[in-house]
Amino acid sequence: MSDLPRKAVTRTARLAALPLGFAGRATWGLGKRIGGKSAEIVARELQQRTAEQLFKVLGELKGGAMKLGQALSVFESALPEEVAGPYRAALTKLQEAAPPMPTRTVHGVLEERLGAEWREMFLEFEDKPSAAASIGQVHRAVWHDGREVAVKVQYPGAGEALLSDLTQLSRFARLLGPLIPGMDIKPLITELRDRVSEELDYGLEAQAQREHAEVFADDPDVVVPQVVHQSDQVLVTEWIDGIPLSEVIEGGTEEQRDRAGQLLARFLFSGPARTGLLHADPHPGNFRLLPGGNDDEDAAGPESWRLGVLDFGTVDRLPGGLPETIGTCLRLTLEGDAETVYELLREEGFVKESIDLDPDAVLAYLLPIIEPAEAEVFTFTRGWIRTQAARIADLRSPAHQLGKQLNLPPSYLLIHRVTLSTIGVLCQLNATVRLRDELEEWLPGFVAEDEA
Repeated sequence: MSDLPRKAVTRTARLAALPLGFAGRATWGLGKRIGGKSAEIVARELQQRTAEQLFKVLGELKGGAMKLGQALSVFESALPEEVAGPYRAALTKLQEAAPPMPTRTVHGVLEERLGAEWREMFLEFEDKPSAAASIGQVHRAVWHDGREVAVKVQYPGAGEALLSDLTQLSRFARLLGPLIPGMDIKPLITELRDRVSEELDYGLEAQAQREHAEVFADDPDVVVPQVVHQSDQVLVTEWIDGIPLSEVIEGGTEEQRDRAGQLLARFLFSGPARTGLLHADPHPGNFRLLPGGNDDEDAAGPESWRLGVLDFGTVDRLPGGLPETIGTCLRLTLEGDAETVYELLREEGFVKESIDLDPDAVLAYLLPIIEPAEAEVFTFTRGWIRTQAARIADLRSPAHQLGKQLNLPPSYLLIHRVTLSTIGVLCQLNATVRLRDELEEWLPGFVAEDEA
């Protein structure tokens, strides 16, 4: 048995203690303000202390706690540097690692799911996991035909832990709000809950990965490992080497950062157009930068480096690709057509029928956010995303007041989160990207029909 369900009471207690800690720090902050410190300085100190406690707890647990931590980690770039700095390493760690499952548990799952002779399926099997995540961990092995493979083994009781954690976290989601300015965390937790059964189903994951691997089989820029074998709680895929994107973020060269950013943007927009599926878990732990065609990556040159894509447990099914309305609204916003943009947003449900807004005010709200789509080349920086987050989070700003009146239709929820997450990663990479090129190539509606 896994240690996840057995420690359910302990897990709940540790998560339940978080809001008590938040409340204690709020009282401490009030005392600081009475003592003469400015509200802004105290708010920063509170934010830092809250974040340090939150990510310490989330990082030590698997299940839904770690899943939320991974989802939040891509928004780290939106935080002020003096707040983000002290716990950036903990956030990065969440993307790649968690305490491993005992070896006997791993062997038990493999015997139950692959049969008593499971070892005969492998020439080699490494008991020490190479990576661990929210619902399972990955072991490096050699398949019986000589191929190097990644063996993903699901934690027994992972579903129970996921639902329990996310239910507990949702009860005090509003207290987490100040961590990520301008972001409502409760819908994120709700969406993670709604997709638990899908993420636990390795059959669905294998199907999505096969579809991507087939479409990208000969692609010069994107590598998706083939599925080798799949059963309940076990997924075997081809192994791919490469530099984890978290390492590129931490210490990659400018060329590596720019190339990784360009390919990440390309995959975000080309994937739905080519497969009808949107990879919906874009945190850095799920990507690798691979030298292309030459063992010496410097000799091969940055333009030959490719993006390796892992983990297809969460996808959005978009048979027609990304909705054309997105591309059309982007194009018309850049053209300054406020009235048409407003009507399209109303038709799609972004503006409810009961609400009347000034189309020009809506345009002014959108333009700074879509600045990367206007420029021929754009450098995504932490400073830029912090400015956007602060503009929307400032209770006194027109952007905040208008943003509260907009609605996010359910069909756009996952697309919105994936796009925001990808932008967060691009800002962590500090990547200079030709985003407009990718939009023109892959996003329906971004190029007018008479120009296409």
